[in-house]
Amino acid sequence: MPRLTADVQAFEAHASDADLDDLRARLVAARLPEAETVRHAAPDPRRWEQGVPLADLVDLVDYWRTGYDWRSFEERLDRIGQFRTTIDGLGIHFLHRRSARADATPLILTHGWPGSIAEFIDVVDELADPEDAEAPAFHVVVPSLPGFGHSDKPATTGWGTEKIAAAWVELMGRLGYSRFAAQGGDWGGNITTVLGGRFPEHVLGIHTTFAQAPPGLTTEGLTAIERRWTEETRDFWHHRAAYAKQQATRPQTIGYSLVDSPVGLLAWILDKFAEWSDTEDSPFERISRDRVLDNVTLYWLTRTGASAARIYYESHDSLDPGLRVDVPSAITMYPRDIEKCPRPWAQERYRQIVRWRSPEIGGHFPSLEVPDFFIRDLREGLAAVLAADR
Repeated sequence: MPRLTADVQAFEAHASDADLDDLRARLVAARLPEAETVRHAAPDPRRWEQGVPLADLVDLVDYWRTGYDWRSFEERLDRIGQFRTTIDGLGIHFLHRRSARADATPLILTHGWPGSIAEFIDVVDELADPEDAEAPAFHVVVPSLPGFGHSDKPATTGWGTEKIAAAWVELMGRLGYSRFAAQGGDWGGNITTVLGGRFPEHVLGIHTTFAQAPPGLTTEGLTAIERRWTEETRDFWHHRAAYAKQQATRPQTIGYSLVDSPVGLLAWILDKFAEWSDTEDSPFERISRDRVLDNVTLYWLTRTGASAARIYYESHDSLDPGLRVDVPSAITMYPRDIEKCPRPWAQERYRQIVRWRSPEIGGHFPSLEVPDFFIRDLREGLAAVLAADR
């Protein structure tokens, strides 16, 4: 338990019964479109060519309405430990699980979109107090990004990744962690990169599943696999990134649907869990329905569909081309992630890569898809980082 101060207050998440009843009523009254015109028998990834198949959505909506238990998720968050603090006028919500181990290292985990703190609830306890006494332990901090979950929604522009990284340094300092390690993927990976590049006096080192190289690098000298990675990433941004363009240019417009319709919100997010996971057909081959619904329901109850989308407006393509990361870095490129950076390119930004891994399984949400591997990889990566920092 962190020492509470005037700057850090304990927090409990508790949705009202009225809000949960309203959610169920909206699910009952949902108006759905006709089925997609591209149909294939499951399992077949081609079923998703036009987006979330109607039959899959109907099944999940029915479970959301009749079988899903939001209260159990609230209880999990409270057991981990929830807190709030105000930084630069904005309330920031975070989980904080202190390890019982005296040798534990402070660690901040940062999620992205369409994720949330729900991505990490199955790994926090094991990272803080591992069953194996020889494994490294961490004081784990998991903040909700501005505009996400129980963090406040920014009322003005300016809360991009650079400002968020600075806020994380302030947050960790308030918890007594003047130096710490950082991990993240997606937007969390971008923020982790900024942390390592801008605040080396505070950051022991980083572990990331996102590595964005400086622009203008050539494919000359890359291996065949690395060239394939660049082609797959280019194909993603040319043909499958309409969601990012929408949220980067018109987040308010899509936001009306995301805040008003739980089915619309579910489909918008489920589409990404399906496409970005290392599965052959459905995301539920690796991720439980409950975890996906924990994540979506958190967006719904906090009415953050629009405010979360604005991180694209604030930060899309904004990583400083000249930013260099000199702290020790561990980088893992999961095979089914949407952006994979060749190591020679990554080395142009991350100047001290102490561990590089390309596992055989896993996609964009490794802490949910392959949690045991994620924990092991994170431990080994940060062990290399901490050894290099000594």
